[in-house]
Amino acid sequence: MNYVYFLQSLVGEHFCTGITGDSDARLAKHNAGAVTHTSKFRPWRIKSYDALADEGRAIAFERYLKSGSRRALAKARL
Repeated sequence: MNYVYFLQSLVGEHFCTGITGDSDARLAKHNAGAVTHTSKFRPWRIKSYDALADEGRAIAFERYLKSGSRRALAKARL
């Protein structure tokens, strides 16, 4: 299973979108500071996620959410 996740920082209005096969392990990496982009805004929590069986569709969905015009949609879902 592939998960497209939305993280919310507990120290401000910061959000992150990503894709993983193991959401618990990925959240632990974000909170441990192992992800450079998100390390300064930790701790994080999973706000929501979508599970997709097809990896290609999961990647396409994540790219859609990360595109400039789609960020509003991602924030609205949170």
